[in-house]
Amino acid sequence: MKKDHSTDWAENQIWYQIFVERFNNGDSSNDPVPENMLDTWPYDIPADWTISPWISDWYAEDAWMKNNSLDYYGNLQLGRYGGDLQGVLDKLNYLEELGITAIYFNPVNDSPSLHKYGARYYHHIDIHFGPDPEGDKAIIASEDPNDPSTWKWTSADKLFLKVVDEAHKKGMRVIVDFSWNHVGIPFWAFQDVKNKGINSEFKDWFEINSFDDPTTEENEFDYYGWLNINDLPELKKVNAGERKHGHPYSGNLEANVKQHIFDVSQRWLAPNGDIEDGIDGFRLDVADQIPMEFWKEYRAYVKSVKPSTYLVGEIWWEEWPDKLMDPRPYLGEAAFDAVMYYQVFKPARGFFGDNDNNMDAAELKQALEKAWKGIEVDSIRKMMSVSSTHDTPRLLTSFNNPNKYKFEAHPRDHLNYKVDRPSEEAFQRTKLYLMHQFTSLSSPHIWNGDEMGMWGGDDPDCRKPLWWPELTFDNESMAPGHPTRDQEVGFNTEWFEFYKSLIALRKAHPALHSGSFEFELAKGNVLAYSRTSDSEKLLVIFNLDATETTQEFNTLQLNEIVFGSGEITGNGVTLAPLSAALISIQP
Repeated sequence: MKKDHSTDWAENQIWYQIFVERFNNGDSSNDPVPENMLDTWPYDIPADWTISPWISDWYAEDAWMKNNSLDYYGNLQLGRYGGDLQGVLDKLNYLEELGITAIYFNPVNDSPSLHKYGARYYHHIDIHFGPDPEGDKAIIASEDPNDPSTWKWTSADKLFLKVVDEAHKKGMRVIVDFSWNHVGIPFWAFQDVKNKGINSEFKDWFEINSFDDPTTEENEFDYYGWLNINDLPELKKVNAGERKHGHPYSGNLEANVKQHIFDVSQRWLAPNGDIEDGIDGFRLDVADQIPMEFWKEYRAYVKSVKPSTYLVGEIWWEEWPDKLMDPRPYLGEAAFDAVMYYQVFKPARGFFGDNDNNMDAAELKQALEKAWKGIEVDSIRKMMSVSSTHDTPRLLTSFNNPNKYKFEAHPRDHLNYKVDRPSEEAFQRTKLYLMHQFTSLSSPHIWNGDEMGMWGGDDPDCRKPLWWPELTFDNESMAPGHPTRDQEVGFNTEWFEFYKSLIALRKAHPALHSGSFEFELAKGNVLAYSRTSDSEKLLVIFNLDATETTQEFNTLQLNEIVFGSGEITGNGVTLAPLSAALISIQP
């Protein structure tokens, strides 16, 4: 695999993922309104709809939710809390204090949906993330969206570029999530097809099954939506080979679609032609759904605009819930600099947790070696070491349940799924996993709010408004169908400080962020590995057993415990049950 040094900056980052709508409401004057939320599921907006209070009980129904036909979780898709870019700007100092060096934004493109994966415009920031939604709508209406020479900068666009600039001043890189696979129903080109039918100049942008026949009362317009989801029309693939889920396939995107994507990418990488003002890369949604020829061309294009552009692909399931994809065909010149590295989290959860993916230390060692095999170590360091995201249960809740990874991971799935405050054992097991995450090879990733001690099941329960320390929240009850509980929720200072200490630890020790990695012990429930740089050598050891353990390392001269707990006697170390230690080794 050919090395690409243009993104060496990505080898040692602490990633923080921001879902803007639920991150922080910094400007209540721009909160979403119903007329800008149309044409996305669940479509019908009650007449008495209102914004949801940030501090309210997540499981309590707003008044408008009680008067329509949707169930609780259907109504949540209509819920909005007003997170915006001013809220991000206001919290950059918080991220700096935590130790974050790189921000990954979920989509911020203009969209009526809460998640923004159903774009209305790729080339504009969501109008409700900026200070003047109505003014921005007027600016957008004055453009030809198919002609980049007419594109203007809205107030939301400008505020986003300010966020990027302020993040850069604090030494933080910024990447943004885009889906080049599908758009939303309000997407400007799709609306043209919907209105003009076969006469639309954009009819070849989408997979149209049939156009409307104006001579009949029935509307025959039919198209393919991604995964048969009607509100996410899929962009057209051409010259496509056989598509097998979870595998790369040949083909490309329609030429005009591709050019529009290139134009949008250049706009955000080099605003007004200046790469210093632009973002640093892209997280690419459902990357396996898009043909490989496109990815090769896309990589070449964005690197021609900004050579240091970092591309990280979502390469996830081959066969859910047991088999993850092989990321190797997508790495390097073929497509991406890195992937979201679920391939190392799934087995780690099996070892550090107590669950249906349970594995011992030897099996974890084997799984990690398999995940790393054939990939250059500098590429492994660029990987985004994810553990929870907007698409999974929160980390603490994941470790508080015995289910397989991301299988029946929601309170709708069964009444035994726990979505309340995790047990003390779950907190401890999560601590041990985090110590592994921050002492292993890839760049650690934090899903916004995990560092606050937040809990919650799979989407949408992982997307609660963040528990900022200055806010007092209503007590949380329980998911529909589950026994009612009344629990205090709020910012967990101790948990935040633990994350902060791990980040500082990784930054302080070259062996952890750029050193070599070698397994020293993998037996039963005890795992140990060393990290070595030119200036230091460290031993990381975990005891996941229910009893105390003492391990001897006759070829290593143990010095002192740098982090964690235990007792060193000669070349031996004694660890309590469910504990870990980071130990310096005498040169």
